Amino acid sequence: MEAEKNYQIGDHVRLKKQHPCGNKEFEIVRVGVDFKFKCIQCGRVIVMDRPKALKMITKKIDL
Repeated sequence: MEAEKNYQIGDHVRLKKQHPCGNKEFEIVRVGVDFKFKCIQCGRVIVMDRPKALKMITKKIDL
């Protein structure tokens, strides 16, 4: 199950909804009670609580 996956700092993931800049790919900057994502395209940072973030992640991108 995707929600039980272990995500680590530095992982690149794709989210369901796109950022206002038009990008869906983010880098994980913080993992804990909440997740902090950095947009790959514009560099802005967004914060989501853990349950919402696990629902929003569609897949892990292998570099």
